[in-house]
Amino acid sequence: MKVKKYTAGTMPEAMTKIQAELGDDAVILNSKYVNSGGFLGLFKKKNIEVIAAKEDTPAAASAAPKKQQAPTQQKTTASQAPPAPSKEKLEEEVRELKTMVNGLYEKSHTSSSGYPAPIQTIADMLEQQEVEEVWTYELLRHLLGEWYRSFEEADNENVKEWTASYLSRLLPQEMGPSASMSKIINLVGPTGVGKTTTAAKIAAYYHLEEKKSVAFITTDTYRIAAVEQLKTYAEILAIPVAVAYSIEDFREAKEQFAEKDLVIVDSAGRNFTNPLYVKELGRIIDFEEEMQTYLVLALTSKFKDMKTIYEQFSLLTIDRFVFTKKDETATYGALFNLMARTGIPAAYITYGQSVPDDMEEADHTKVIQWLLGEAGDE
Repeated sequence: MKVKKYTAGTMPEAMTKIQAELGDDAVILNSKYVNSGGFLGLFKKKNIEVIAAKEDTPAAASAAPKKQQAPTQQKTTASQAPPAPSKEKLEEEVRELKTMVNGLYEKSHTSSSGYPAPIQTIADMLEQQEVEEVWTYELLRHLLGEWYRSFEEADNENVKEWTASYLSRLLPQEMGPSASMSKIINLVGPTGVGKTTTAAKIAAYYHLEEKKSVAFITTDTYRIAAVEQLKTYAEILAIPVAVAYSIEDFREAKEQFAEKDLVIVDSAGRNFTNPLYVKELGRIIDFEEEMQTYLVLALTSKFKDMKTIYEQFSLLTIDRFVFTKKDETATYGALFNLMARTGIPAAYITYGQSVPDDMEEADHTKVIQWLLGEAGDE
């Protein structure tokens, strides 16, 4: 790894020097203000000293920035949904209902598991979609009850309707962006999930479709390329952008954009397994009531990883999820599991790189259709 120290009058000047010599893949290891020059201890000039590095090979591990003192927790943990029912209890109730149904009639063919064929089809589908068993057993209990009450008329379509209605009730009721959307939307999440592209899509929608005045603030100064990417989007959309290297910079940017209808904050993405990352956000971002925080997650991630990411970010109040990369998977159970467990709705689903087209508001109908295989890719 190539490491070099730079001295400049301002951080933007230092970043220009770093980019020119080390390129867009350079990372900032540390920065501090220093005094230089002067005569007999007088007339010293205040400069900024930045240590930057660039990996020699793609396999080299990324350098981590110098750890700072953890900030005070900014907000309380988001309200949680009621705990999921006990799997054992649900299994027992399902077995009792199966016995009741099979003993009363032999209306349709049954699967090897003993479920009526239409219900077994739903169970198989949800297993393929990686929906958690606790939700599947709760649904099967409900379906068997409906089947028993309607055994003379029930068919495949009835079972699908019961399934869609029941799964929809397990999801948060208010899907899509909040009706009382705050002036500032802060996007947080791990690296590689598409936060910067998502920021551009949201900005483009409100700027071009809703005719609102929009601005960007980026705190992703860890990667020079990320700043340049957002600046490119900002130039194309004719939207102003400010770079915040500290909480003072962030507050100044907020004042600069005080007259804007909407300010979108693109936060840095780091390794989500490091719990210090979320605390470090407080050194740059001033979390307050006028801000809503969207946790951005990729649908290509495993549900276990999604849960870990959410738990890491639970120091903040997560108002909405944004799920990206829908076009790169055909499995949507993790999306359902996370919303059902946390009670936090999704604002948007994204499925490509096109700005602003490859994004849609989340809603119950689409989520259930994806789980049941009734909606193809966009």
